[in-house]
Amino acid sequence: MSIKLILTGGTIDKQYNESNGELYFSKTHIPEILALGRNRADIEITQIMLLDSLEITDADRQKISTTCIASSQDKILITHGTDTIVETAKVLGKANLDKTIVLVGAMIPYVFKHSDATFNMGFALGSVQCLPQGVYVAMNGKVFDWDAVRKNREQGVFEAI
Repeated sequence: MSIKLILTGGTIDKQYNESNGELYFSKTHIPEILALGRNRADIEITQIMLLDSLEITDADRQKISTTCIASSQDKILITHGTDTIVETAKVLGKANLDKTIVLVGAMIPYVFKHSDATFNMGFALGSVQCLPQGVYVAMNGKVFDWDAVRKNREQGVFEAI
């Protein structure tokens, strides 16, 4: 079973600028995360953007959807920023594709010591292989249906609605 891994950016892939304290993108950390987890799954990685999810536009969401449609794999994992992950999941859910699509992100960048990135990636990678067709958000040990999830910004968690 081959898995398509689509990279779109988000906190999971951000770096820290020690000079000004800002977060920014330089390259993806996903291959390093997979290696650290001793991944043995057959994964094809496609990076289509490295954006903060607040910068993702409707055109970008369409590009993500088109990439999913064009994929020969029926198991798709997408890295995404948590602020608008639900909006992208809705676009994919409404497309009604005959694929299993899991979106995942992190609340803390991978480069920080106490990041949730590695755990979330491993959990999502296992989830995409086990879930039935549909669109899901996998965060912090929980899987949510695309149309029944929200980010609780006050508590910093995802929850079912």
